[in-house]
Amino acid sequence: MSGLPVSKTLHHLIRFTVLESKNGPSFLIRKFSSDRPLACNDNNNFQQGNKKNVTPRRIFSGIQPTGVLHLGNYFGAVRQWVLSQDENSLFSIVDLHSITLPQDPKALKENILKMSASLLACGIDHEKCILFQQSKVPQHAELSWVLSCLTTLPRLGHLPQFKEKSSKMTDIPLGLYIYPVLQSADILLYKSTHVPVGEDQLQHIQLAQHLARVFNNKYGPIFPRPSAVVYDESASRLKSLRNPDKKMSKSDPDAKSRIEITDDPDVVVEKCKKAMTDFTSAVTYDLVTRPAVSNLIILHSLCTGLDAKRICHENQHIDTAQYKLVVAEAVNEFLQPIRRRYMELLKDPGYLISILDKGGERATDIAQETWREVKNAVGLTVSS
Repeated sequence: MSGLPVSKTLHHLIRFTVLESKNGPSFLIRKFSSDRPLACNDNNNFQQGNKKNVTPRRIFSGIQPTGVLHLGNYFGAVRQWVLSQDENSLFSIVDLHSITLPQDPKALKENILKMSASLLACGIDHEKCILFQQSKVPQHAELSWVLSCLTTLPRLGHLPQFKEKSSKMTDIPLGLYIYPVLQSADILLYKSTHVPVGEDQLQHIQLAQHLARVFNNKYGPIFPRPSAVVYDESASRLKSLRNPDKKMSKSDPDAKSRIEITDDPDVVVEKCKKAMTDFTSAVTYDLVTRPAVSNLIILHSLCTGLDAKRICHENQHIDTAQYKLVVAEAVNEFLQPIRRRYMELLKDPGYLISILDKGGERATDIAQETWREVKNAVGLTVSS
């Protein structure tokens, strides 16, 4: 993971930072902004200034249509998307990536709409940014083929997620092996300069950087070098409520391990009651010795904006069993407007589809121009 150059100038991006101290975590919002454009030099690095080959700042990020968001998704990614969204931001529901593993077609269609409703309910504004369905823009797959001709089997085989996902499979789909190339195409198609990702995706961004460099060296400078934007994991990624050693995940077979944004209040209370704690009854924050209780305090802090010291002080008179109910109340208060908006949106699938259609048209306008440049560079354009 070391050695990945991350742009020091995160234009108009929001970053959540955890300040570790004796008082526990304090979640702050820091905005980095600049009115000057990013310039691409001959080495494909980005720097401040007004030079030739100026590349506008553009953010791209994607999320698979797994249905409804959980709070780990929200605090780990979507909240930052909401705070940084503008006309240079593209957020994609990457349905092509989802079929690398078997999907029920009916469920996939429903999950695309559910994810759309989830993102909109959480604050994504389709008028400010571009929200679209990946498969509505055919240039993703077309560029992916060109890029796949520039990479090698060993380069893909070294990526950790393939090893992890294929370790328990006997028949490994080709899509699972080559989907990082499609991911690179997703990024490069829009000439993205910044890509918000989790730490587990850093090597995939390195692949996108590598393919941009290889393409540019072979065919001429078309793609800017995308930079990874990593939000502080300790502040933004919640752990499983049932196992603080694992991240909160949709793939966890235990539904009580996560809180989804659509969970009813009673369900939230039940999940918080079942959350793992320990044999010490006091409410104290210590990630090393009390990770499970600290995870609840982090959840409480993220939902209320209170720091850990204040949370522990205000709840020093109760035990962890009672504190779980306090956390549940805070979560329910936080989720109430999101839950209400989600249900309203889901009742109107036509509206959701229209948003995805319009977003697809806007994304296609950008994608077509990039694909035209790629075809000309590679030699695929023949004219009389």
